[in-house]
Amino acid sequence: MPSRLSKFIDSSCKDFTHPWTDSCTSAAAGLGLHTLQESLRLYTTVYLVTFLMKGKIPSKKDVGRTMAGILQSTAFLSWSSFSYPMFICNLRRLLGGFHLLTVSFLPSFLSSLTAILIERPSRRTLLCLYVSNIASETLFRMGQSRGYYTSIPKGETYIFAVSMALLLYFLRSKTDKQDAIYKILRVIGKHEEIEYFKENCFQPNTLPSSTNEHDNKGSKKKHATSTERCEDNILMKSLGTYKRIIEAIKNQGKHVSCPHPYSCAHYILTGAMKLFSYGVGVQLVLNLVLRIKQLLRKPQLMKSIIFKKNTYNLAVFLGGFAGLYRLVSCSLRQFLQKDSSYYAIPAGFIAGLTFMSYSNNTVALYFMWKALQLLWNDLVEKEIVPEVKGFVIFLYCVSTALLFHVAIVEPQLLRPSYWKFLCNVSGDRIAAMSRIPIDKFGFETRKHLAEVLKKTNTTDKRIYSF
Repeated sequence: MPSRLSKFIDSSCKDFTHPWTDSCTSAAAGLGLHTLQESLRLYTTVYLVTFLMKGKIPSKKDVGRTMAGILQSTAFLSWSSFSYPMFICNLRRLLGGFHLLTVSFLPSFLSSLTAILIERPSRRTLLCLYVSNIASETLFRMGQSRGYYTSIPKGETYIFAVSMALLLYFLRSKTDKQDAIYKILRVIGKHEEIEYFKENCFQPNTLPSSTNEHDNKGSKKKHATSTERCEDNILMKSLGTYKRIIEAIKNQGKHVSCPHPYSCAHYILTGAMKLFSYGVGVQLVLNLVLRIKQLLRKPQLMKSIIFKKNTYNLAVFLGGFAGLYRLVSCSLRQFLQKDSSYYAIPAGFIAGLTFMSYSNNTVALYFMWKALQLLWNDLVEKEIVPEVKGFVIFLYCVSTALLFHVAIVEPQLLRPSYWKFLCNVSGDRIAAMSRIPIDKFGFETRKHLAEVLKKTNTTDKRIYSF
């Protein structure tokens, strides 16, 4: 690697950056204008969906704020694209050629630095988490391809489990929970939050009456047929049996330190079944929507979709996660005869292992970066580490620079979805940049680019006006 860093390539801008035009200015303008169109479409969709999810009638102020946000985010992404080839060409003129770090990494860092300052400060952390997520996965692939280490089976599950242990500890121990991640974590139940415990733990734990106040109300129809009476009798017996089972579970014992109502068995089962049903519903809806055209042609496929094993992976993960977390928490409260926010650490880790039934690198890395962010913020609050001004901006720029460097030099190591995103916003110019000079660095870039283009169904053969 040191020899590659010192290698110098005497090549012109046209030979590498913009082989479709002689003008550096035209190349930058063409990329910027195409990104402007794509980013305007992208951010309009993102902002409108976010706005509609709030579920309220917009005021003039809300509409104006939304429009301003769309234009500001569009300007951010457009400038990032416009300035990227501009910095490549200017650095080549300054240095007389290309080094490994100046073909993409340094120009991308500079373009990201100037662009992120345009974006709203409230969105910078979100953007940083997004690109850092992809960059960390890419960095791992780079090390793996060089033989520095090998992958660990189910490694994403362990990352997720450790991250959840830390995040759930913060959920249980912190009272100031402004971060949006806590809205996701609250699926485990309000009884596991410190606010609920403080409000209820010192009050007498009495079980709500199981008497049904409607048992003695109403009267049967006098003129019902014998069939109707039989059906009603079967239904009432079934409901009565179900009610007795639920009441029996509710009235099982629980430790005085458990903040939830009813028994621990009821608490564990209801949490698991609730999230299991949510998981089944979400997965079924997604599968049906994605295959709606096939279902219209072949309705018989409905059965195979419903009973397909993969349909229940999300449900198993969600239900198992909630059930195991509650089971471990209640067990520790009973065994140690008290409650503690530290129980969230082993409970979160054990519950997180259910992620192996629905493992996903993107999700695991997202929770990892959120855990690291909240941990750092906590250490700053406790004055254990100093607050680093501009760290979010720096991390965003480094992560983006790494991704653009890999896209140019080692595209096979980039996440396919991110490669498609780069091709989409650039009009495939990221693929059309010539890799012939880059091959001199010894990464077999042209060969790997051809493989990526075939795999992702993208092209480097488009014709550009400028």
